[in-house]
Amino acid sequence: MYNFFIDDINDNLPEYRITGSDFNHIKNVLRFKKSDKLLVSVLGKSHLCEIKEFTDSEVICNVIAHNYCDMELPINLALFQGLPKGDKLELIIQKTVELGINEIYPVEMKRSVVKIEEKKKKSKTERWQAIAEAGAKQSKRNVIPKIHEPVSYKNALTVLSGYDLIIVPYENKDGMQSTLNLLKKIKKGDKVAIVIGPEGGFEDTEIEDVLKIGGETCSLGNRILRTETASITAVSMCMLYSEIVLEK
Repeated sequence: MYNFFIDDINDNLPEYRITGSDFNHIKNVLRFKKSDKLLVSVLGKSHLCEIKEFTDSEVICNVIAHNYCDMELPINLALFQGLPKGDKLELIIQKTVELGINEIYPVEMKRSVVKIEEKKKKSKTERWQAIAEAGAKQSKRNVIPKIHEPVSYKNALTVLSGYDLIIVPYENKDGMQSTLNLLKKIKKGDKVAIVIGPEGGFEDTEIEDVLKIGGETCSLGNRILRTETASITAVSMCMLYSEIVLEK
């Protein structure tokens, strides 16, 4: 079933109206008809709807069931990703959105090869946000995760200080028992951040700085992972733990 997001001030209306590019997609690409069903997500809640009618610019949908499905994790999960090369960030966004991430902060770290010019940050972020929206639709998320403009490591640390738990996968950390112990600290409703280094990994000073604000290092296994593999693995790890262990 297809999922569409709309902006509205009320998540409990008897009907919703879909406009813009989604209207065109529904009518001219998917060729939906009256009585066809779809999901409409509003303010973090997804409702099962049936198409009532088409106007020249809107799809009017009757709500069949409010709060039809909850696809969100019982925690608020953010990824602070060291800027990688090429289109790796696009893959990271796509896959972590499917897994349940809520926010992604691209972070300029000392070993980041990529340097994004200030004037290009807005357009880059808009593209990344579009990828997140597509991923949210595909995976039937209740919300579209927020992709922030690239930030410096210093500014990332300021944001990180507001999280309940800061998880830092680090290749110099031995043993998976410490990782399990770290996951056991996660509680329902917590704000959890994952910090991943770029291709070259973290500088020692970056690890020192994140530890000073309460970050905790962990292992993702004995193998050295690519940055995109590490991101997807760490988010998967938190997703599985929260969905298996924590009550919704």
